[in-house]
Amino acid sequence: MNTLLVVGLLLGGVAASDAALEHRVQLDHHSGPVAVRYSADVGVTHKQIGAVTTGGRPSTLRCQWSANVTVHREARAGNGAALLRSASSDGVMQGSRPGWCSANRNAIAQEVAERQDSVRDHLQAVAQEDHGLLRAEMDRLHAETRAG
Repeated sequence: MNTLLVVGLLLGGVAASDAALEHRVQLDHHSGPVAVRYSADVGVTHKQIGAVTTGGRPSTLRCQWSANVTVHREARAGNGAALLRSASSDGVMQGSRPGWCSANRNAIAQEVAERQDSVRDHLQAVAQEDHGLLRAEMDRLHAETRAG
């Protein structure tokens, strides 16, 4: 049974800083500077596997989990134009714990919070990859504005 648990709220309660899930940059464009804010939302999916066994046999019950990250981009050009985009990535972090998923949710949220560096690294990599696309979108927007 898959269940989505938004860990973003839990991250705040586990001493995770919102600033750590945000990346700001200013890109130069021939139409003027572009202020860009990237932010990340983390969601965790849980999958219960295995079975409870009878007495005397070891249980095979496990909770497999995967952290998915959605990176949101908000770019603001000097002329007030806003360019928004989101990109999702599955399996940025993964793990497994013995037992029931319902009993492991808090421990998994804690583990995700402790591995926040992975989310920050992913956020910065997505932002870096996005710069070329953003410049192309700005070029297109600037050309349309000049033609119209």
